[in-house]
Amino acid sequence: QIELLNKAEPLPFHAHETLELRWRCAPHDERLIWQALAQWGAALTHAARGNPTGATKVAARALVNLDAAANDDAVPAEIDLALVRASLRELLG
Repeated sequence: QIELLNKAEPLPFHAHETLELRWRCAPHDERLIWQALAQWGAALTHAARGNPTGATKVAARALVNLDAAANDDAVPAEIDLALVRASLRELLG
């Protein structure tokens, strides 16, 4: 999922779609984290498409959800939550 963002030409929409599927299928205690990650992909998609207002709105929701998630341990180790938070803060300006 995250590999779609680590390419020379990132694919944020594809990452969003993949992360959203994970969110929808996740156990209840993991859903908020995966929702936040899917929202991160959506925010990056808005930014890539030249929609800073959409990027800011979705990034703000993603950061709230990520910070409210009860179980960061539910996220695989290859997902750097500090990087995700930094990216979201950058999108917020």
